[in-house]
Amino acid sequence: MQNKVEVSVIMPALNEEKNIADAIKNALDAFRRFDINGEVIVINDGSSDNTETVVRDAAKVDRRIRMVIHEMPKGVGTSFWDGLDSAFGDIIVMLPGDNENDPNEIFRYYKLLEQVDIVIPFIFNKAARPLFRNVLSLVYRFIVNTSFLVNFNYTNGTNLYRKSILKEMDYRSNGFFFQTDILIRAVKKGYLFAEVPYRVGSRGHGPSKAVTFPSLLNVINGYLHLVKDFYFRNKKDAEIRYSDDSSTAIRRRGDL
Repeated sequence: MQNKVEVSVIMPALNEEKNIADAIKNALDAFRRFDINGEVIVINDGSSDNTETVVRDAAKVDRRIRMVIHEMPKGVGTSFWDGLDSAFGDIIVMLPGDNENDPNEIFRYYKLLEQVDIVIPFIFNKAARPLFRNVLSLVYRFIVNTSFLVNFNYTNGTNLYRKSILKEMDYRSNGFFFQTDILIRAVKKGYLFAEVPYRVGSRGHGPSKAVTFPSLLNVINGYLHLVKDFYFRNKKDAEIRYSDDSSTAIRRRGDL
């Protein structure tokens, strides 16, 4: 790539042959609309359908598309971290391959990263999702906010992250809890963030994989690990250091 990549979209996909092409196209269209030099990294998470073929065909046409292949499904958390390790961009965002999320909704806030290091969207058109999922989200948010003394409106969306703060983390949660884990650890350290309203669409084809019994067990495991680290791990009285290129470090220094 001739120009420096600004944004890396990590796109986990498990059996998304009917959705992945549109998800990729929408991300590329959003790059053009907001004048972003970006890339799309599809994580083919052990798909047994034609997801890999669809992505390969798209990559032949556009060099901004790359693919990481998992021979067996490893889950959304592992897919995110593998995408991060392959990313060229300084800014990271996960857009699932089910095409439920409109990239324009998050990239409209891209410039906020001049002031903060994380942009956290929250869904304002909740009627687009089933009542059960909204109730589950409400309960989840209450438990997280109460447990860790925060006040997030939503944690599992298409968050924009500065890559350097992700790379410095000493723990990587690999399940559906991974984004909540990232946010709690980063915000408790003092990294600046902004919460923004976000409109979610409806899934194109096939059932959602977010609300399943295995994913619930994964979330519980991730939650308990964070509770252990938050309340029971010995904390050293070391000076808190921020990534040098972070907005948090720059603003704390008072640099313009």
